[in-house]
Amino acid sequence: MIRINLLGTAKPKNRRSAAPSAPTIEVGDVGSPKVKVLVALMLAVAFNGGYWYHLDHQAQDIAAKTKIADQKNRELSEVKAKYLERQKEADNYKRRVDVIDQLRANQAGPVNLLNTIGDTVNSTEAVWLSTMKDTGASIDITGMALSTDAVADLIANLQKTGYFKNIEIKETYQDEQVKDMQAFQFQLTCEKGKS
Repeated sequence: MIRINLLGTAKPKNRRSAAPSAPTIEVGDVGSPKVKVLVALMLAVAFNGGYWYHLDHQAQDIAAKTKIADQKNRELSEVKAKYLERQKEADNYKRRVDVIDQLRANQAGPVNLLNTIGDTVNSTEAVWLSTMKDTGASIDITGMALSTDAVADLIANLQKTGYFKNIEIKETYQDEQVKDMQAFQFQLTCEKGKS
């Protein structure tokens, strides 16, 4: 039988005293600079690969979130356009209603004027109106009273309504045609106030 020594060590001449030896592999000096540089380079490549993988994963995540956000933005822009359209329609409707309300208020203006003057004359004793002319900014009133005090009471009551301002007497005189009692004809000019 042939024996081959793979260990490369010399065979001891005395077989009885030698213990069997285990096979060994020589790698070289572990502290050599070449091995240290190689290990550092491999660690740097591994770190860079891991960091690149992390950044790539973040980029894909951001791209997916951006796509979702763009889709939501498109949906919300459609909703916003519909909202603005409805808001415009609502504003047009409100303008129309306001015009109709304003026309109704202007339509009721003469009624309010007549009611105010009627209530004022009814609450003043011994005064009767014969004409009333609405000239826009002012009103001309002509009438008859039993005394000058009744005319003064009418002027005070017209001022209390708040509907009139600057009430002036144009003319007042005693009517000679009425012989049974004292009668005074009067003419007033009243400027309309903001009511």
